[in-house]
Amino acid sequence: MDLLVRTLLGPWQFDPGVVLNLSLLALVHGLGWWRLRRRGHRGLANGWRLAAYLGGLFALALALLSPIDGLGGLLLMFHMVQHLLLMMVAAPLLLLANPFPVFLWALPRGLRLAVGGLFRPQTALVRALRMATNPLVAWMVYLTVFLGWHDPNLYDLALGYPWVHDLEHGSFFLGALLFWWHVIGAGPQIHRRLSTFQRALYALSMVPANMLTGVAIAFSETPIYTYYTTVPRIYGIGVMEDQVWGGQIMWIPGSMMYLLAALILFSRLMSDASPAAPPMEAWETEEALLAPGLEGQGHRRKWHALKHEL
Repeated sequence: MDLLVRTLLGPWQFDPGVVLNLSLLALVHGLGWWRLRRRGHRGLANGWRLAAYLGGLFALALALLSPIDGLGGLLLMFHMVQHLLLMMVAAPLLLLANPFPVFLWALPRGLRLAVGGLFRPQTALVRALRMATNPLVAWMVYLTVFLGWHDPNLYDLALGYPWVHDLEHGSFFLGALLFWWHVIGAGPQIHRRLSTFQRALYALSMVPANMLTGVAIAFSETPIYTYYTTVPRIYGIGVMEDQVWGGQIMWIPGSMMYLLAALILFSRLMSDASPAAPPMEAWETEEALLAPGLEGQGHRRKWHALKHEL
C-alpha cells in the first residue's frame, strides 16, 4: 500500500486537450467574475462561488490528469473514484458557481447582448431547450447514462478503446451537469424552478439506482468486468478484492453525495421564504442580462423601486 500511496502522489500526466480546455474555462470565468465584481454585483461574483468553480475544475483535473486516471485502467476502485469525481463532485461544484451569467459577462458587450437575446423566453432556442431538458428528461438521461455505462459489455469496451473511454467520461459529465442543474437551480432559468422540497426529492431519486448498482458489484461472487482479469494485478490487490472496493465506493460515498445535497436542501425549507422568481423578460440591457444568474434579483429590485415610487 505504501507503493500505491507513492503512485497517487506521483507526477500528473500532460494531456494538451484537457489542459487547454480547463485553462480556457478558468480564464473565461475569471474574466466574467472580475467584470461583475468591478460593477458591484457581489452576490454572484463572491469568493465562495469562485472557490466552488475552481474546485470543480480541480476535480476535473484530478479525475483526468492525476495518477487516478492511469490507475483506473488497472483497478476498478480507481475507475469508480474517477466517475465519482466527474459526476458527483465536479459537476455540482461548477454549477454552484452559477457560471452561465458569469460567462456572459466575459463576452464583449455586443456579443453578450446577442447571446442573452437568444435566451429570451419565447425564442425557438429556449422553447426547444425547455422541452429537451425538463426535469423528467434530465433524470432519464442521467439514469440511462449511469446504468448504461456500467453494463459489463459497454464498460469493458470503454476500457479497451480510448475514444470510447473519452465518450464515456464526456457523457457522464454532461449527464451529471444536466441532472445537478435542476437540483441546484443554476442559470439559465428556462424552466419553472423546482421548489426546495422538489429539488431535495429529485436528488434523493438517484440514490436507489446508485446504491443497488454498487451493492450488486460489491457482493458479486464472480468478476463482473472481465477486462480487469486481463491486466496485471498491482499492489497485491486481487480481482475480487478490487471489485468489492469498487462497489463500496459507488455504494457509500456515491450515495452520500445525493443524500448530502438533499439534507442541505431540506435544512433550507424552514428558512426558504424568498418569493419565487418572476418570469424572465427580454434581456436587452446589460442589467437585464443578470437575470439568468441572479434568479430575478434585478427584476425584484425594479419592482421594489416601483412600489416605493407608488
